[in-house]
Amino acid sequence: MKKYLFILMLGLILILAACGDSASSSSPEPDYTTEEFEKALNEGEEVTGKTVAVKISDIAPDSAFGFNLQAGEHLNFVSSENPELQAGDEFVAEVEEVENVMGSFIINYKMK
Repeated sequence: MKKYLFILMLGLILILAACGDSASSSSPEPDYTTEEFEKALNEGEEVTGKTVAVKISDIAPDSAFGFNLQAGEHLNFVSSENPELQAGDEFVAEVEEVENVMGSFIINYKMK
């Protein structure tokens, strides 16, 4: 009887471990697409801490704000470090701070 109980417990542990791995490995959906994010900024929504799926349209590695990944019409995702990405690449950014400079948004972010 103890042998069957041991096998049952071991099976339950393996099932729970497998469920835990699959849940933690799936990435949550970003809060915004690039287009939705730009619309939210234009409407004055609070976006700090939100995530954005960004598709890079152009890169300015030595802009006045730092390493600038351009997306959308007026979105500039800036960093002091080179994220090793190219135009056409996609990534998910967590917004840390947004500043509106002459109609363009300067977004400090953290890569997810």
